[in-house]
Amino acid sequence: FWDFLILFFCLPVVIFNEITKKRLLGDMSCRIVPFMEVSSLGVTTFSLCALGIDRFHAATSPQASTRPIEQCQSIIAKLAVIWVGSMTLSVPEILLWQLARDTAPVSGVVTEFCSMKPSPKLPESIYSLVLTYQNARMWWYFGCYFCLPVLFTVSCQLVTRRIRGTDKKSECRGAKHGQGEGHLNCTIIALTAIYGLCTTPENVCNIVVAYMSPDVSKQTLDLLNLINQFFLFFKCSVTPVLLLCLCRPLGQAFMDCCCCCCEGCGPDTTSSESSADSKLKTEMSSSIFFDKPRETPPPLLALGTPC
Repeated sequence: FWDFLILFFCLPVVIFNEITKKRLLGDMSCRIVPFMEVSSLGVTTFSLCALGIDRFHAATSPQASTRPIEQCQSIIAKLAVIWVGSMTLSVPEILLWQLARDTAPVSGVVTEFCSMKPSPKLPESIYSLVLTYQNARMWWYFGCYFCLPVLFTVSCQLVTRRIRGTDKKSECRGAKHGQGEGHLNCTIIALTAIYGLCTTPENVCNIVVAYMSPDVSKQTLDLLNLINQFFLFFKCSVTPVLLLCLCRPLGQAFMDCCCCCCEGCGPDTTSSESSADSKLKTEMSSSIFFDKPRETPPPLLALGTPC
C-alpha cells in the first residue's frame, strides 16, 4: 500500500518538476515527498525484519505444520508499530527540506528546486536537532535502511536453515508444508535482494558526495538525486508484482478478489448459479449420512395422532 502511495503521489511530482522546472504544490511537496520516500524505506526495512522473525518462529515452532493462523488484531498491531515507527523516524525530513529558487544567468528563467537546508525560523533546540540529523543522515541511511534489513534477513535465513537441518534428522515434516515454507523463504529473499539492489546506488552516491562535494557540480548532484529517486520508484513498482508472483496464496487471493469485483458489476446470474451450486453441494453432503436416497418425501402422518 505504501509503494502505491509513492507511485501515485511522489512520481507525478518529480516528473512534473523535471519537465516544467516548477515544483508542484510548492514548498509542501518539498517536505512531503522526502518524508514519504524515507517512510517507504522504513516500512520496507521493518517489514523485512518482521517477516524474518516470523520465519524464525515458524522454523522453531514444535508443531510447525499445525501452527495456528495469527489473529487479525495481532497483525494490525504489528503493522501499526511498523508504520508509526517509520513515519516517526522520518519526521526530521519535513523540517530539513525547503523550496529554493534559482535564476539562469543567460535566459533569466526562474527554476524551483528543493534544498536540504533547515529553516532558520525554527526554534533553537529543534534547529540544532535538525542540523545533527543532517550531519548524520548519510550514515543513518546506510546503517538503518540498508545494513539492518540485509543483515537481519541473511542472519534469520541462516539460523532458520541451521535449525531445519537439525530438525530433519529427528522430525518428518510434510512435503506440502515444506514446499510452502520454501516459497515464503524465497519470497523474503527476493524482496530483500530487490530492496538492496535499488538502495545501493543511493548509499554509494551519498558517501561519495559527502567526501567529494566541493568537486561535484550542482547539475551532477541533481542528476544523481533523480537517479536515486527513480531507483526507489522502480523498487516500489516491482515489489508488489514480485510479492504476488512468488507468494502463491496471496496472488491467488488477489486474483479471486479482482474476479469477484469484476463479476459484481455484471448480472445476478452468477449469484443464482452459485446458490444452486451450494444447494447441490449441501444436498450431496447431506446424502452421505443416509443409507437410502431421499428421492421422495416421507408419507405424511394422519391428523390427530400423538405424533
